[in-house]
Amino acid sequence: MSTLNVANITDGTTTVATGYVVNGSAKAWVNFNSITTVSIRESLNVTSLTDVGVGDTAVNLSNSMSSVNYSVLVTSEPTANLADNVCYDAFTVRVSSSFRVLSAEANALADSQSTSASVNGDLA
Repeated sequence: MSTLNVANITDGTTTVATGYVVNGSAKAWVNFNSITTVSIRESLNVTSLTDVGVGDTAVNLSNSMSSVNYSVLVTSEPTANLADNVCYDAFTVRVSSSFRVLSAEANALADSQSTSASVNGDLA
């Protein structure tokens, strides 16, 4: 495998240090539907989803993270347009190759019509 070692990247107008690309870019992201059949709409570095149960989805990464100390930001769209929709990463079941997303409405786990998750950290 070849290695390309450069300090900056440019598009001809704007120049950015490669450190911003390597350290500041999302290492994985996914947008998915968990109603009826869990399905990926779009993704980067995500191989599949596992429907663990109502409102509980495991996101499986193509390339693992270097540890479990990565950051996950999760958002979701409620199914019933409820104001108290909550969606979060279940940190206690996070491993370097996958993480779980839990979504809830009205204080109970519930599937979501649109959930997005973004992962930042170091790849293995």
